[in-house]
Amino acid sequence: MSNIFNYGSSHLSIGTALDIASRKVKGVIDADAAEKIQNSWREVEKIVHAGQAVYGINTGFGPLCDTRISEADTSLLQSNLLKSHSVGVGNPIPQEIAKLMMICKVQALAQGFSGIALATLERIIWHIDNDIIPVVPEKGSVGASGDLAPLAHLFLPLIGFGEVFEKGERLPAGKVLASHSLQPLVLGPKEGLALINGTQFILAFAIKAVQRLDDALNRADLIGALSLEGLMGSARPFDERLHQLRPYKGTKLVAKRLHTLLKDSEICNSHVNCDRVQDPYSLRCMPQVHGASRNAWLHLKELTEIELNSVTDNPIVFNAEDTISGGNFHGQPLAMVLDYATIAAAELGNIADRRCYLMSEGRYGLPKLLINNAGLNSGLMIPQYTTAALVTENKTLCFPASADSVPTSLGQEDHVSMGSISGRKLNQVIDNLEYIQAIELLYAAQAINFRRPLRSTAVVEACHALVREHVSFIDDDRILSDDINALHKIITDGSFLALANNTATAHQINLNDDEFGIY
Repeated sequence: MSNIFNYGSSHLSIGTALDIASRKVKGVIDADAAEKIQNSWREVEKIVHAGQAVYGINTGFGPLCDTRISEADTSLLQSNLLKSHSVGVGNPIPQEIAKLMMICKVQALAQGFSGIALATLERIIWHIDNDIIPVVPEKGSVGASGDLAPLAHLFLPLIGFGEVFEKGERLPAGKVLASHSLQPLVLGPKEGLALINGTQFILAFAIKAVQRLDDALNRADLIGALSLEGLMGSARPFDERLHQLRPYKGTKLVAKRLHTLLKDSEICNSHVNCDRVQDPYSLRCMPQVHGASRNAWLHLKELTEIELNSVTDNPIVFNAEDTISGGNFHGQPLAMVLDYATIAAAELGNIADRRCYLMSEGRYGLPKLLINNAGLNSGLMIPQYTTAALVTENKTLCFPASADSVPTSLGQEDHVSMGSISGRKLNQVIDNLEYIQAIELLYAAQAINFRRPLRSTAVVEACHALVREHVSFIDDDRILSDDINALHKIITDGSFLALANNTATAHQINLNDDEFGIY
């Protein structure tokens, strides 16, 4: 993978966008993209000088689209647009999300259909490269005409207004520009509109959700395998022949992963001829449930990558005589799939909670509440209360924001996507899911200890050993929130998945499928 990405000239993958944000890759504008950008800018100049009415260039916005603006005021119109649309409220979004918004916006504008000045894009890239990140409130977008409010806040610093984060400090943008000997930009015709029209707020949350949900799906299979071993469940439901009869991509992958993770396990082999006819659904239906969530993830990934390489401005400038005022800014394509993915993430939590409950019941040779001296000790009774609370909170977040629409702009914008809410909700559900998975990992590791001296496979045992590096076996009651937080850390910092993948690679075990990657 190259450490240089050419905005506007190359296809931008989700993984590369994340790599630009983390400074593993540098985004640049090459000569071909620069020429397209400058040609589009010149076409807008022609429109202004010709005096023909084109929306947002020499007219007002929204319900003011019939109000003509003089050539002399076209620049003031654009800076006024950024100021008047900066109406966001709430806490600032994470800096990584704001940075992804800028990366997505440069990729869209660099394709040469927006009439943006090359200098404006170069200033945005300066913000990206120097980690000088605008402060963007989390609430205020209805997802059409794109993400107007958050994008207005994102680009206020270009004209010397708003705030930015620099080296951990929240500072006035004008002061930061001055400290770097930079002047605020004077926007040209259409530039303000090009900056705030688009779906980059929704898209940035979608990009991050694709990454986070991918990790959660991979963890779900690993932690599910640990739970199955702790419960002495059967690996037979993961037989490839079964899933060729119902060949969903996600289902087949999960079945393959679980079969591979459990192949030649001492624990599995110890009870092949036991009297249990079948396991509860939360064990034997992991391919179908985890797999359905993987199918939803594939859909989210596909549409996110399309959006990442799309032009979502309005109007679109083909040339001075050919501009189209359409609806490429409308967030519905992403809003609906984000809502679908929210259900997918919530379901991973639902089934994980059921496995926690199973492990606490005292069945299949495990002690009740996974502790030897239950009664004096409550053992692992209460962590499942937390998973129950989190899965219920997630259910309340599954209402599809995209099913709602509140007309805006005096009826001119009479159907909106609410996709910004969809994107934020999905990431909230994943927040909760990460804690649910930490708690299931606590249960599964405890259950596996009761199967000793039998051992599982290399990957499962490595995962169990990592848990034991951070959380000891529970003999007596203690403050379990400390254990949960310790496991949550190895989940969210990537070390749990990294260990599993490294162990698999060392043992020449393939757990992955290229179609389910983010590059």
